[in-house]
Amino acid sequence: MLRSLHIKLVLIMILLVVCLMAIAGAFLINSVNRFYLNEFYTQMVEVFSEDTEFVRDLVTAREGEQDGGEAIDQILLAKMGPLGVDGKNRNYYILDGETAEILASSDDDGAQTLEKLTPNLLIALNEKREGNESDLTANYMDLALPIQRGGQDYIIYILDQRATVRELNSQLFQLIIEALAFGLIISVLLSFLLSRAMVTPIRALTRGAQRVAEGDFDHKIQVESHDEIGVLTNAFNAMAGQLQSTLQAVDSERTKLSTLFLHMTDGVVAFNQSGEVIHANPAAEEMLDMEIPLGGTVTYQDLFGEIAPLETILTLERDCLESETVRGERTLLFLLAPFDREKQVGVLVVVHDVTQQVKNETMRKEFVANVSHELRTPITNIRSYAETLEENPDLPPEMTGDFLKVILNESDRMTHIVQDLLTLSRFDSGYSQLNLTRFPFAAVLEDSYQAVRIEAQRHGHQLLLEGTEGLPNVRGDRERILQVIMNILSNAIKYTPDGGRIVMSAGADRERVWLEVADNGIGIPDGDRERIFERFYRVDKARSRESGGTGLGLSIAQEIIRQHEGSLSLVERSGPGTTLRMELKREGPKG
Repeated sequence: MLRSLHIKLVLIMILLVVCLMAIAGAFLINSVNRFYLNEFYTQMVEVFSEDTEFVRDLVTAREGEQDGGEAIDQILLAKMGPLGVDGKNRNYYILDGETAEILASSDDDGAQTLEKLTPNLLIALNEKREGNESDLTANYMDLALPIQRGGQDYIIYILDQRATVRELNSQLFQLIIEALAFGLIISVLLSFLLSRAMVTPIRALTRGAQRVAEGDFDHKIQVESHDEIGVLTNAFNAMAGQLQSTLQAVDSERTKLSTLFLHMTDGVVAFNQSGEVIHANPAAEEMLDMEIPLGGTVTYQDLFGEIAPLETILTLERDCLESETVRGERTLLFLLAPFDREKQVGVLVVVHDVTQQVKNETMRKEFVANVSHELRTPITNIRSYAETLEENPDLPPEMTGDFLKVILNESDRMTHIVQDLLTLSRFDSGYSQLNLTRFPFAAVLEDSYQAVRIEAQRHGHQLLLEGTEGLPNVRGDRERILQVIMNILSNAIKYTPDGGRIVMSAGADRERVWLEVADNGIGIPDGDRERIFERFYRVDKARSRESGGTGLGLSIAQEIIRQHEGSLSLVERSGPGTTLRMELKREGPKG
């Protein structure tokens, strides 16, 4: 009998685990494929259909243009970010519209021929229409767009090798297999435990039912069924008419409820229809920071009268009434509900301590605000250079190329900023990884200077860069150091009134290099100077909100410099303004 129930449980648990994992695995892998495929074509539509100015640039030849393919390549180069082109997994190709010869490509390997002409490419080549047919079974995603520029036919071909999809599917499949193996082991173990937990009470209940039914608790009833469920049914039928069994069951339930109330983490306070306390567990007393004796000493009105009158809760039509209140250092959520709406027996109040949830929500909002702050600077720079290009279409090609290079650099930096914000938690946990390379310190200063120069000019600032001659190479994470410098310069521009002066002064000795950024802006009060590197701390909250700041930028910068075993500090100075000094080891951090 025990053996049959055990086999049933084992088979059911194994079958359930296998079916769930198979369905979940198939759904996940199919969803991943569909998501990446839809994301690819949605991204292409947004760029090639919705960005009319970009499309107009592609089909409009400039006066005196000799090589249309090279011109298209320059235009696409500026759109690598929105197109998702990375030079490895996803590339663009510019093909001759008649021969399919590759005229230009973003392929880092310098591929001059395509492995095959895909259906989408054949559609664009033969039918002169856009090839955008998707195929879940293919190991690539592609889009072929025929255009005509300067009387010449071209095909813009975007090819994604779906390496990310394959890698993710491989990891998902491995995870599903591991979870399936683990689930099978758990199902076998649980089947043993469940069979023992079920059969033992069944046998005990069977013996008790026979004793109650015959008045002899030592006598066993006849077992007529062939399995445990049948025996349990007969036993309960025989026990139904016995008052003693009913009272024992009621007493057992009362004991379990008392134990549950005593040890549960949520507070529970029960009142009768007169508002007197009939039950209160230790968790409620701890959360409310007071003793709650039974009887009439403390009533519903004393504890929760400010939330709603007792009569209102007794006649409450919906499930419960919720109310959140701050008591001391705790944030408590009260759920008030009647025992029985028709009979109005009493009221039950459940108390949840949601202090940590509220703190987590606050941290989440601050994090979102911080991300907005950190991304605002590169977006502003991109817009500034783009507006300059739009307003001055006759700029020299060299200057236009420089502007486009800055725009691309700023687009890449936005990605790095998001990654750097997420690595702040790794700094806290003691785990972080720097991409250490040796690079010219002067080049980083020049890049940061060029990135903010137009923004400074828009505010009428005089931005100067001094002392870059003879600066040595340094070892460190170039992108993170650039982020720190950009953060300092952005703050100087924002907190200096229009028409100000900002000076970048650099220098070096045998062991260190340094940069000082001095402005004649609003400065930092003495009482706030020691706290400016604290996370989320803002000297002037109203001004910071207007400028998009959250008080996290300098703390991130300090963490990055600390990882480089350098220093970031305020320099004591007289007069208005602020001077920040960054020092780095020439040989970088140890290890």
